[in-house]
Amino acid sequence: MLLLISITLSQLLLGVAVVAGILTAAVAFFNKGQKNWLMSYLQNFTGFLFVFSGFVKAADPLGTAYKMEQYFTEFESTFEGTWMSFIAPLFPKLSEISTAFSVTMVIFEIVLGLMLIMGAKRKLTSWLFFLLVAFFTFLTGFTYLTGYVPEGGNFFDLSSWADYNKNNMKVTDCGCFGDFLKLEPKVSFFKDVFLLIPAIYFLFRWKEMHQLFSHKARNIAIVASTVLLFFYCISNFSWDIPHIDFRPFNIGKDVATQRTAELDAMANVQIKSWILEHNTDGRTLELPNAQYMKEFKTYKEDWKVVDNIQTEPTVKKTKLSDFEIMALNGDDVTEDFLSEEGYTLMIVAYKPKYETSMATRVVQDTTFALDTIITFDLETKLETVQIVKSVDSITLVDQKYVKYDWDLEYIDKYNNIIKPLADQALINGVKVKAIMGGADEDNVASFVNETGLNIEYYNADEILLKTIVRSNPGIVLWKNGRIVYKWHYKKVPTFDTILSDYIR
Repeated sequence: MLLLISITLSQLLLGVAVVAGILTAAVAFFNKGQKNWLMSYLQNFTGFLFVFSGFVKAADPLGTAYKMEQYFTEFESTFEGTWMSFIAPLFPKLSEISTAFSVTMVIFEIVLGLMLIMGAKRKLTSWLFFLLVAFFTFLTGFTYLTGYVPEGGNFFDLSSWADYNKNNMKVTDCGCFGDFLKLEPKVSFFKDVFLLIPAIYFLFRWKEMHQLFSHKARNIAIVASTVLLFFYCISNFSWDIPHIDFRPFNIGKDVATQRTAELDAMANVQIKSWILEHNTDGRTLELPNAQYMKEFKTYKEDWKVVDNIQTEPTVKKTKLSDFEIMALNGDDVTEDFLSEEGYTLMIVAYKPKYETSMATRVVQDTTFALDTIITFDLETKLETVQIVKSVDSITLVDQKYVKYDWDLEYIDKYNNIIKPLADQALINGVKVKAIMGGADEDNVASFVNETGLNIEYYNADEILLKTIVRSNPGIVLWKNGRIVYKWHYKKVPTFDTILSDYIR
């Protein structure tokens, strides 16, 4: 598995600009008849940008699918209760096919980038590029503008809009570059607006686009790249985890140390100023923290606090700060887990697959009779009182309970793959713990009854578990709060291999 370091947007665009310059020079050398070098450069710049942004998403298509689910959820809540409410039921259906949507969109983005660089099907490519950029602009623009919609307001109720507050946005990262580069929707929106310039330019000047290779070669390249990208995308979640890991829970990460540093940095954040809003006319006012703390009684009747401005933490916050494991009784055991010495196999099930239904079972209802027996000891002349409980009657009664109908294919994964691995690990002194999304004592008891996997079970947030490993179930090997390695359930090796290659 590969791990790449993250960069800023400006560094990325600079790199794309340099690559585009090299490609344009190559076009100048091999394509002597090309004269519109601005067009050629824009083809290469936008084409390579799309290839790169598509590739980092192709390495983790499930991440893009989860992001699309966020968008669809936000769209559903936005359209509900408006005159366009008939559109709202569409979005849950789109969420159900979010993975297929993600794979299709990622492949389309990369292939379109290649078509721009090659100059394939110039008119069609120009229109497809314009429509895709317009679609991205709509997504990021909508998300950015929700920053003006206060809590409880609706996007289409323009009269409710207030000052921009990024905390109002339900989707805080556009997902344009997957987990490789996190961009706020505001930044990404302006990026997409900028891309509309070459997109419109292509529509009117598509005949001046350079073309590389022959018509047949370009068509072969389009078909071949589509097929290869399809298998590459599928391989990164269907039978293996992403081979390039941009997420914070990557192999080798010292989660315990980094999480502590992030939490300490956030605890030391200082409030610089307060944003107040007048209760009557809606005017806003920013007061330095010291002044507000001294004079807040003066403002509390006519003004309300709507936001505050804080210093930046010395350590950037990531999902590591959200790492939290709960016992089934609700106790927070995160620190205990991260501070535990030695090796631990974590079985991650971010979404256990089962259906629930109410069922009835017959149970015994026992009624007890209580008798009082008084005895007198002649020697000590003391009375002893005893309460004796005896069975008075036993009746059969109907009891309602929640029945868990487990997906048989899901249970087979545990019976055939996970349990044999866990049994061998326990025999060799390696701890095994299962972390399940939405786990409670009832469904865990039902799960243990189905699988016989009698290990320690904990609960954690589903999104957190999806971030840790893109497999359901997935296996993560920890040592002293650090991630040693992780596997897709279809790629997990035998315990003997884990023992020889990863446990030292």
